[in-house]
Amino acid sequence: MRRRDFTILFVVGMAIWPTHVRAQQLRKIPRIGVLLPGAPAAWSRRTKAFLDGLSELGYVEGKTIAIEWKWGDDQFDTLSGLAADLVRSNVDVIVTGGTSATKALKTATQTIPIVMAIVGDPVAAGLVDTLARPGGNATGFSIVAPELGTKRLELLKEIVPNLSSIAVLSNAKNPQSKIEMKEMQTAAQAMALQLHSAEISTEVGLEDAFVAMNKASAQALILLTDPILFSQRKRTVDLAAQYKLPAVYFYSGFVEEGGLMSYGPSDVDLFHRAAGYVDKILKGAKPSELPVEQPTRFELIFNLKTAKSLGLTVPPKLLLTADEVIE
Repeated sequence: MRRRDFTILFVVGMAIWPTHVRAQQLRKIPRIGVLLPGAPAAWSRRTKAFLDGLSELGYVEGKTIAIEWKWGDDQFDTLSGLAADLVRSNVDVIVTGGTSATKALKTATQTIPIVMAIVGDPVAAGLVDTLARPGGNATGFSIVAPELGTKRLELLKEIVPNLSSIAVLSNAKNPQSKIEMKEMQTAAQAMALQLHSAEISTEVGLEDAFVAMNKASAQALILLTDPILFSQRKRTVDLAAQYKLPAVYFYSGFVEEGGLMSYGPSDVDLFHRAAGYVDKILKGAKPSELPVEQPTRFELIFNLKTAKSLGLTVPPKLLLTADEVIE
């Protein structure tokens, strides 16, 4: 076949090829990167909420969007490398959770938009300029709210008789822990409560931390927000039961595993809302102009079976205000 004849046939063929098929081939599918510090199983409820939020906005993974998932598997030292991998893959927007993962991404890129589905105090952590006008390339949802630490202390005081000494468990490598601890110290002083800091680290595991709490004669326990503690929630709850420590946790997943109670923002709700910010950014919004929103929904959950095993009674007035009671 001569070249001229081939050219004519190609042009005719393209003309009769369905227009919508050609458009699908040429259209660029948005690519979303997701960097989360834990393991897939531990974050499954949150990621489902995020995907549900995208679906409600008309996005379908593998069809109208592509998602590249990166998991830290509770190894904080891997976050920088994973962040760099996402940046090199040239995604359009990155969704993340936690202060450490966000810091790794901010170091890796100053241009790709970052949506923080959950983060502590982004201003104190140096991630944004202000909540109202973040500046830079990151925005999202903070889990910090006024008097959150105060509320957790009040809950323990109402449930544990003659409470005076409380252990506070945190991850030494999580910068958000220092911010939360400082705020809680102020509230504890006003309530005449003594706080004992207990940290997990590379050298200090959960068992060692609970031994230290026991030596400090702690009467109760508060967990500070951290993805590693969340991923080890079953072991944490079991150790609290072993040492007979009434505890208030930061997410409902601990209570489902047998923890006494939790009070905090709904992490599922925040991941669902994060899909809306991704949608806005893909449609042209600048993260520097999208305000960091604070939690609007808080959950109070009790496990009465655990309360009974600890010899405690949850006051009826607290049960009436609870979002869920496990019996």
